[in-house]
Amino acid sequence: MSAGPPRPLRRSVDAPPVRLAHLGLGAFHRSHQAWWTGAVGQGDPWGIAAFTGRGTGGGAGRAAALQAQDGLYTLLVRGPDADAAELVTAIARAADGADPAAFSGCLADPAVRVLTLTVTEAGYRQAAGGGLDRADPAVAADLAALSGTSAGPPRTAPGRVVAGLRARRKADAGPVALVPCDNLSGNGKVLRRVVMDLAAAADPRLAAWIAESVSFVSTAVDRITPRTTGEDVATAARLTGWADRAPVVTEPFREWVLAGDFPGGRPPWEEAGARFVDDVTPYERRKLWLLNGAHSILAYAGLPRGHRTIADAWADDRCRSWVRDWWAEATRHLPPSVAATAAAYQGELAERYGNPRIRHLLEQVAADGSQKLTMRAVPVLRRERAAGRRGTASLRMIACWIAYVHAKQAAPPGLADPLAATLLAARRPRDLLALLAPDLAEDGELTADLDALVAEHQPGPGGGR
Repeated sequence: MSAGPPRPLRRSVDAPPVRLAHLGLGAFHRSHQAWWTGAVGQGDPWGIAAFTGRGTGGGAGRAAALQAQDGLYTLLVRGPDADAAELVTAIARAADGADPAAFSGCLADPAVRVLTLTVTEAGYRQAAGGGLDRADPAVAADLAALSGTSAGPPRTAPGRVVAGLRARRKADAGPVALVPCDNLSGNGKVLRRVVMDLAAAADPRLAAWIAESVSFVSTAVDRITPRTTGEDVATAARLTGWADRAPVVTEPFREWVLAGDFPGGRPPWEEAGARFVDDVTPYERRKLWLLNGAHSILAYAGLPRGHRTIADAWADDRCRSWVRDWWAEATRHLPPSVAATAAAYQGELAERYGNPRIRHLLEQVAADGSQKLTMRAVPVLRRERAAGRRGTASLRMIACWIAYVHAKQAAPPGLADPLAATLLAARRPRDLLALLAPDLAEDGELTADLDALVAEHQPGPGGGR
C-alpha cells in the first residue's frame, strides 16, 4: 500500500456481467457466495446483482455504501495470528431491497441464470407442519399483492421470489436455479415448498411454469462471519490503503456442498473447492449438529456465565465439556459417509472456536432459538429416546435455551425470536419444549429430566454459574 490517506475504492476495469442474482445482501453472502463467485471463472466471469433482504435501515445503507464503491469490498480473513486482506470483485451491482421492480427486473433478464439466497430460518415463513404459513399476516399480504387484490408489493422472501419468477415467466427468460444458502435442513426442498405453495395460491399457471422451469438446489454452507466493527474498517484501510466503507471479516475455513441441477449453467465453483454431490443431507447434518449445535450450547450456556463470544465460551472448561458431550451424542446418529470423519471435523471446529480474533458474539448466535433448536437439538433427542437413551446432551441444549428465555422474561430487553411473545409468556419448561417438539413434551420422564437441567442452569444459588 502507498503512504498517505486511504484512497477511494473504485473499479479500474468494468464490472463482470450480471449473470447471478442474490437476495439477502449481508456479511455472510459477501464472505461466502460472493467470494466463491469472484474466485473462479476468470475467463468466463459471473457478476452478481445483490439485493438486500430488508428495504430499510442497515440493509439499505449497506447497499448504498457498496454501490458507491462499485460493489467492491475488502474481505479480512482473520487467522489466529494475523489478518489477510482480499479484494472481492464479484458484486457488479448492490441494490436496495425496497425496490421490488428492480429485483423482479433482474430475474426477468435472460442473462441471469442463478438466484442465491441468504435468509434466516424464520424468513421462509413455514407453518409448524411444513409448507407456507398462510396464517402469517405478512404471507397473507403478499398473497393479496400477488393476486392483484392489494397495491403493495410482496415483502417476504417467498413473496419476492414468486414475484421475480412471475416476471421471468412473462419475459420468457428461460430456466433458472434457486440456491438457498443457510442453516436450514433440506433448504432446497423447503424453498421449493414455500415458493410453490405461494405461487399455486396466487396463480396456478405460474406454479406449473415454476415446476417445469425452476430448479431448487440444496446446500450446506459454512464460514463463520462475525459482525464488522469500526476497528475492522480501520484495519482494512491500514492493510490495503483503500477507504472501504463495507469490509467483511471472516475465518480462514470455508465449505460449500451443493446438490441439484443448474439448467441455465453456473459458475465453476468447484475450482475454489466447492463440492457437488448427489445428496447434501449427510454434510448438512454434520454441520447443523456438530457446528451449529455446539454454537447453541456455547451461546445459551456461555451468556449466563459472563461470556460474550464463541472463543470466550470455548475457553470455559465446563462449556467446552458440554459441547464434547453433545458431539459424542450427535455423532452416533450421523450418516456413515460423514461419521467416519467426525473426529477430524471436531478437531477443526475446536481450532476454529479457539481463534480469539474471531469475535463471534453469543447474542448473535442466540437469536431465533425456537427455529434453530428444532433442527439442532430435537432430531438428535428423538433419536436418542428411540434408542432407549436419555439424550442428556441434547436435552441440556434445550434446557440452556429455556434458562436463557427465563432470564429474558426476568430482565428485558426483549428476545430476538419470531415467537418472542409466546416464549416470554410461557413459564413451565414443558410448555417451552412443546413449542419445539409437542411429542417430546408428552414424555414424563424426559420433562422431569428437563426440569432438573433447567434448574441447574437458572441464575442464582445452585444454578447459572
